[in-house]
Amino acid sequence: MKVARRLRALAVFILIVMAAAGGAGALMYERIRAPYRGYEGSERFVDLPTGAGSRTIGERLVDAGIVSDHLTFRLALWQSGQGRHLKAGEYRFDRAMTPFEVIDKLVRGDVYVINVTFPEGLTIAEMAAIFEAHGFGPRASFIAAAQDPSPIQHVDAAATNLEGYLFPETYPLSRHTDAATLVRLMVARFEHVLTPEWRQAAEARHVSMHQLVTLASIVEKETARPDERPIVAAVYDNRLRIGMPLQCDPTVIFALQRAGRYDGNLRHDDLAFDSPYNTYRYAGLPPGPIASPGRASIEAALHPAAADFLYFVSRNDGSHEFAKSLADHNKNVQKYQVQYFKDRKAGRAGEAGRSGETGRSGRR
Repeated sequence: MKVARRLRALAVFILIVMAAAGGAGALMYERIRAPYRGYEGSERFVDLPTGAGSRTIGERLVDAGIVSDHLTFRLALWQSGQGRHLKAGEYRFDRAMTPFEVIDKLVRGDVYVINVTFPEGLTIAEMAAIFEAHGFGPRASFIAAAQDPSPIQHVDAAATNLEGYLFPETYPLSRHTDAATLVRLMVARFEHVLTPEWRQAAEARHVSMHQLVTLASIVEKETARPDERPIVAAVYDNRLRIGMPLQCDPTVIFALQRAGRYDGNLRHDDLAFDSPYNTYRYAGLPPGPIASPGRASIEAALHPAAADFLYFVSRNDGSHEFAKSLADHNKNVQKYQVQYFKDRKAGRAGEAGRSGETGRSGRR
């Protein structure tokens, strides 16, 4: 009897243990599949350092309120079989997620980045404003970092700063990117874009890297039309070849910007502003690039069109009229500048007159 009672008691105990284990298992099964959010606010960032093991990663996720507890994370990780595939980086969480969803995010390396676009044709100062606007730091820090030419001097020994060498592109950046890091990244991108074929082409034309990027920056500022870039490059290449002043308005604007004297309008008197960047006063290329050229402008500076134009004038629609002689250029200026603005002024006056007549008629 005693043995029978002991066996029944053991059986009951085993059943209780099994029930408890089953209950615990069911509970854990639910927890590793249930969305969880244990942090306040709309979002939480978690930085997982390179080389961190699953234990450290779990601790950081638990401390940040991304997963509920260490055991839940370990079980989910074991079941996923992805323990060796978690990627380092900073992650942003903005909703309740299951442990499996969190693990999947880490396996995909879905790190948080800020995509920052620097369009073609910007100066260091203009890029600095974008840097500051995205919350990376004051623009002064970007300008200061870009004054150090050392990252590019193995390519251009004549560079005195990084104007022209901060390649315009969209960069996915960590929230913690500082100015020095970004500047080095942009220079590295420039070097990547500058293919061996381009370097060989520059050498074949006996053009230094400094000259190439300076000319490309002028082309970039003069036209945004792909079909015009090689022609604009040919105009300036022809002028350089015969010793004719470039007389390039964007170089004057750059000179005025450097002096803090540009208000958005270029006046006739500004063409006399004394600066080595003023190509109305000084022959040849300016001392250095006046902006960061894009790939197409560098290509155009390397391979100017086979054209003997020496002049061009805006048609006021984003395109230009090119001319070989000064006489033809003067006719184009008369048509597209003098007469165009006369007609425009007359048109506005006519509209104002008709508006006034309508107004008087309405008052009668």
